[in-house]
Amino acid sequence: MSDLNQPREAMEFDVLVVGAGPAGLTAAIKLKQLNPELAVCVVEKGSEVGAHTLSGAVLEPRALKELFPDVDPGLIPLATPVAEDKFIFLLDDAKSIAMPTPPQMHNEGNYIVSLGNVVRWLGQQAEELGVEIYPGFAAAELLVEGGRVVGVATGDVGIGKDGEPTDNYQRGMELRATYTVFAEGCRGSLSKQLMGQFKLRENCDPQTYGIGIKELWEVKPEKFRKGLTVHSIGWPLKSDTYGGSFLYHFGENMVAVGFVVGLDYSNPYLSPFQEFQRYKTHPAIAPTFEGAKRISYGARAINEGGFQSLPKLTFPGGVLIGCAAGTLNVPKIKGTHTAMKSAMVAAEAIAEAFAGDKPDEVTAYATKLQESWVWSELHQVRNIRPAFAKFGLYGGLINAALETYLFKGKAPWTFKNHADHDHLKKASECQPIDYPKPDGKLTFDRLSSVFLSNTNHEENQPAHLKLLDPAKAISVNWDLYRSPETRYCPAGVYEIVGADEGKPQLQINAQNCVHCKTCDIKDPTQNINWVVPEGAGGPNYPGGM
Repeated sequence: MSDLNQPREAMEFDVLVVGAGPAGLTAAIKLKQLNPELAVCVVEKGSEVGAHTLSGAVLEPRALKELFPDVDPGLIPLATPVAEDKFIFLLDDAKSIAMPTPPQMHNEGNYIVSLGNVVRWLGQQAEELGVEIYPGFAAAELLVEGGRVVGVATGDVGIGKDGEPTDNYQRGMELRATYTVFAEGCRGSLSKQLMGQFKLRENCDPQTYGIGIKELWEVKPEKFRKGLTVHSIGWPLKSDTYGGSFLYHFGENMVAVGFVVGLDYSNPYLSPFQEFQRYKTHPAIAPTFEGAKRISYGARAINEGGFQSLPKLTFPGGVLIGCAAGTLNVPKIKGTHTAMKSAMVAAEAIAEAFAGDKPDEVTAYATKLQESWVWSELHQVRNIRPAFAKFGLYGGLINAALETYLFKGKAPWTFKNHADHDHLKKASECQPIDYPKPDGKLTFDRLSSVFLSNTNHEENQPAHLKLLDPAKAISVNWDLYRSPETRYCPAGVYEIVGADEGKPQLQINAQNCVHCKTCDIKDPTQNINWVVPEGAGGPNYPGGM
């Protein structure tokens, strides 16, 4: 039997990047552009580059053009120039009104893309420059020595559910570097540890989040309007719940449709997945999908805190970039361009560090980011999202108009953000929501949806969803909130069994997990801790998602 405590093999690099998303790959590319001699490695927990990448997505190509001035973004597979923007208010389940498109959502010059295809393309560019990319390697542990991050360790493979090594056991590997760049995306497991260990959130607001749920459809040619983007607010969400939708026509007869719900909602009976299914039935939306075929499904948490929720970005031995730091611009519904720019700025600071005395902490990154267009862009829209939490839908819309047209982002105040997990009301204070049964044509259940995400985990492994206090699953979540995790999870991971017999128990179907991180965010006592499963586990989103 293999020994769990045997020494790990180690590899040494100049720079290690954790996460092969837009930010991580951009950082690697920029480092090699600036200094081709640097040894740069990228590790990715997905089975391949792009396997775990999910977004709307409309790409503002500003950062991409800075990274590759001679590249036409339209050459990226499926990239479709935006031809028309629409913005609608869904008043109820039958009525809607067209509204002026907010300036932040004007998409002239932007591209509808599959973000998975964008990162696959970036991965090719990185490898051509000599970057080493290792997909299927899940960064599971921080390596900290003398108060300094010196790299990460990948997870062991072949540990059974009983915690003992199986015949397939392989010890993880240490990946060591002078500097480690954390680009795990929203709510990264190691990024969360870093924020606690190095107190990176001491001088900022709590991060606030949304959950984005997405489907990819092939529609009839007569329903397809190439380059059209449609965004909506309103129904089916009540006015006290932040959220909205996107519907993008791209490629050939492809439509990406998605729904975002702010995770500061209060009713524990609300199901973001079910709200998404209801949304598709609206007469302003449903005709697009007549005779269409659903191809894929996925879900992912997104940062919504913006400027005032940005943590300290540097610590001894490393930096946070992109959505690991929280650079998404919520009013634009875009984060790829800001993530990529933050990565470029970090790469510049790290390259300068190598050219100098290699300080323990690359503080120049934070200074450079504050001098970049990312900082001014996020500062300008800092009050728009928190105003919806403060004033509700209608007050939030009024504030957005004032901020945009009157104050132009220079209001003499900054609204505060809040933690999402403490916003749930008790189940006894709320009304259950009666969601209609799926029809299997336009609306679907969660398990058939998860099937389309190609999610797969090695079954004989410890659950990567850890309850810090298992008793709270019943004494708190069930008794007080009627187990909201069974509704906010978009993949059917959490299930209450035995309730009819008066003996409720929480069953965790970890094999269904699509790695959205919602449970880690929304659990009312922060009792669920999401850690990485074995490398290559999770969804495998196809090109187009």
